Amino acid sequence: MDDATANSTIDRYAKFKKGSWFNQFWYGSNPWMARYVYGLMFLVATLLAWAVRDYGHTALKEMERLKECEGGKECLGTEGVLRVSLGCFIFYSIMFLSTVGTSKLNVVRELWHSGWWSAKILLMIGLTVVPFFVPSTVIRLYGDVAHFGAGVFLVIQLISIISFIKWLDDCCQSDKNEDKCRIHGMLLATTAYVVCIMGIILMYIWYAPAPSCFLNIFLITFTLAILQFMTSISLHPKVNAGLLTPGFMGLYVVFLCWCAIRSEPPDSKCIKKVEAATKSDWLSIISFVIAVLAIVIATFSTGIDSQCFQFTKDVKEKESEDDVPYGFGFFHFVFATGAMYFAMLLISWNSHHTTKKWTIDVGWTSTWVRILNELLAACLYAWMQVAPSVWKSRQTAGSV
Repeated sequence: MDDATANSTIDRYAKFKKGSWFNQFWYGSNPWMARYVYGLMFLVATLLAWAVRDYGHTALKEMERLKECEGGKECLGTEGVLRVSLGCFIFYSIMFLSTVGTSKLNVVRELWHSGWWSAKILLMIGLTVVPFFVPSTVIRLYGDVAHFGAGVFLVIQLISIISFIKWLDDCCQSDKNEDKCRIHGMLLATTAYVVCIMGIILMYIWYAPAPSCFLNIFLITFTLAILQFMTSISLHPKVNAGLLTPGFMGLYVVFLCWCAIRSEPPDSKCIKKVEAATKSDWLSIISFVIAVLAIVIATFSTGIDSQCFQFTKDVKEKESEDDVPYGFGFFHFVFATGAMYFAMLLISWNSHHTTKKWTIDVGWTSTWVRILNELLAACLYAWMQVAPSVWKSRQTAGSV
């Protein structure tokens, strides 16, 4: 598209800024509102994948042919999840390819990202339907690739979380009142460590009631060791990051450990008593809804945090008013990998796993994915704390 055509397109849509709020949103340039709409579309796709998994074999008679795949009736639900996920992945991949590199507002690619919702909704619907006519072989191949894509999403999410924690620590340290800042930081760090220790103690009580629960004892102790490791790294003289960041990271790894143990199959004798005491239909439904919302919120918050990958602190040019508020390409890339991630959670990371209704991320595969995620979180945290000192040492050695 030449400059004259691009300018004509921009002028044609500029008039909507003077029109109603509906025209401004539906056709105009509103990137802030657009990200919420993309999040809502992602939520709808996640709920649709769940509905196909749990109720698709009774609601959609034309899906009967999918029972030929390995796993019988339950595999029908698994393939249904992967087919919805594939459509969602293709949609956000198209959005990524068509918006990556956008840096200014009111250009054609920005207008496509922030408007044209009727076309994009139709595109999303079409891409959701098409995978149901794709052979099962292709879907199984996508399921294998989705394991990798979901892993990429977890890495991006970890970096985003660690960057947010470091940003929070920098905000506390940048307070003009150093004494007040130090007190607030110590209170937050102390609270974080108290919650971590209490969480570990409660997990020992609830999920390791007997010495025979060796696996749970190992997982909880492993989490305690990770907490100690991150604290030691943070307090090292060359890092000197204080206790706030490892305290908040400790909350995250303790949460991952709890999720890992809760992902164990319900017939596990070490969690059976606890689960039986709290098990009820409404509790399962509430837990499932919270889990789905957590997936969407995690994907949404990670997608707008493209700055977390700027490891070097280069001097930035002064931002102008027509600069985009966030990276559109990165935003859609995160949602594309997030589509693979919600598929893995709904099928418990196993294409041949039998998944019960109103459950998410349950099974031994899910448990070990959580533990690996916990280990990766500790390694990434250690590297992001040590990397600045390493680069500084290399720069000093190179200048000598």
